[in-house]
Amino acid sequence: MRDMSWIKDTRFSKKRYKIKEVAEIIGVPQTTLRFWELEFPELKPGRTPHNQRFYTLKDLETIEIINFLLHTKGLKIEAAKDYLAHNRKNISKRLYILDKLETAKEELQALMEALNLREQKLKG
Repeated sequence: MRDMSWIKDTRFSKKRYKIKEVAEIIGVPQTTLRFWELEFPELKPGRTPHNQRFYTLKDLETIEIINFLLHTKGLKIEAAKDYLAHNRKNISKRLYILDKLETAKEELQALMEALNLREQKLKG
């Protein structure tokens, strides 16, 4: 399974999330989440006694994988279902690596900006 270190973010300090929160975290509409529930058997959020959905951290990870497959890899629903069913571990590893690369990229960009500012001060 994917390293869950990304959950240390304060947004992920709860055990249960409402659909609105998940939609904001992942960056997809609530209707998309509802549709994915129907299409992907791996995504089955719990329900409160009042029939409101609640998502766990495992659900968030599943949604993130689905989002990656559909929007980043550009797979169609059927292909994404098959990929998720047979390659979840590989997808999780790939997402972990992409997260690490994105973090490294941001750190390098910050260093470049700092170096550029320093160079401008030394010249000026």
